[in-house]
Amino acid sequence: MFTRELRIPLRHRKSFFLFGPRGTGKTTWLTQYVPGALFVNLLRSDFYLPLAANPAHLRSLIPQQFSDWIVIDEIQRVPELLNEVHDLIESRGYSFILTGSSARILRRDAVNLLAGRALTYHMHPLTAWEQGESFALADSLRLGHLPARFSEPDPARYLRDYVQTYLREEVMQEGLTRNIGQFSRFLETASFSQGAVLNVSGIAREAHIQRAVAESYFSILEDLLLAVRLPVFTRRAKRQLINHCKFYYFDVGVFRAIRPTGPLDSAAEMAGPALETLVLQELRAVNDYHALGYDIHFWRTKHGLEVDFILYGPRGLLALEVKRSTAAHPADLRALKEFRKEYPEASCILLYGGERTLFIDGIRIIPVGDALRSLKRLLTQEPNDGTPARPDV
Repeated sequence: MFTRELRIPLRHRKSFFLFGPRGTGKTTWLTQYVPGALFVNLLRSDFYLPLAANPAHLRSLIPQQFSDWIVIDEIQRVPELLNEVHDLIESRGYSFILTGSSARILRRDAVNLLAGRALTYHMHPLTAWEQGESFALADSLRLGHLPARFSEPDPARYLRDYVQTYLREEVMQEGLTRNIGQFSRFLETASFSQGAVLNVSGIAREAHIQRAVAESYFSILEDLLLAVRLPVFTRRAKRQLINHCKFYYFDVGVFRAIRPTGPLDSAAEMAGPALETLVLQELRAVNDYHALGYDIHFWRTKHGLEVDFILYGPRGLLALEVKRSTAAHPADLRALKEFRKEYPEASCILLYGGERTLFIDGIRIIPVGDALRSLKRLLTQEPNDGTPARPDV
């Protein structure tokens, strides 16, 4: 059992959404965090069927004089319940926790999102800090950080089943696409763009689908919280930059379960994207859990200079480059140096596969495992200064 970094103030009794991909541990965490809550699990047919037929049935599930939290798991399965929740908050003062593994309801203008009456939080795969002594970089790069993989006797098989479960339960049951075989082929094709600049037209050709269909499938992946597209950092740009996003599945273990491999695939082809994916999922988690306020981008010029991650927010501007090599070579620092010429206020950091922390030309060079274990401290340091910022929690 792992202690999660996510902390939500419950004393104000403010209702909230908790979004996260299936399997990230939302329900398990809530059973510990709000032990007296009433749980309505919409993955169970005895809850789902009556509420889908009649959302007002929710009122009969709440005991008289109930004063604790009410959790509705997987709210996207019956989005009409939001109207009932809204009325119960207003008329009876109930406090709700609404979990979901799909952001679809956030994209539908007709759905009542409680008019600001509920906050929004996110649950991510386990972080390196949460794992503590259980964190092993090699295992993380192979199996990812979904909580169940630490307890499953065959974690690789669990990850394969996880992908199939999403296809069956989320995509098919929610009617997001009519051609599950075509969508499965698209998933595999997209996996070859992990950590790369996205060419939607090229992926559409490889998957034998129209470009508009491929674009809709990428939107489905984002709606299901299974993937993220990083935009290019263009603020105050002085040179020509590309205008395409980079693509990542949300967890390195899920990426490797989707990506087909065979005797002609080298380990090096997987290692680079896997390491970038691991760093990104940790950045997203720590940024959300501690409300650091960073927007995450990447930077790439028309001439091919690229910095993997640019973090921009009220705490400053950070540029992070990720290399799997065990030695820091001058060529590894070139893109960071060029970025710093354009943005001299940026803190530049190279994460690499070595064992020593170094400082070269004002750039911090940190072993990637060490950086992931103490990522919050790294991200809360003042730009261009080694002293920690004031605590935010």
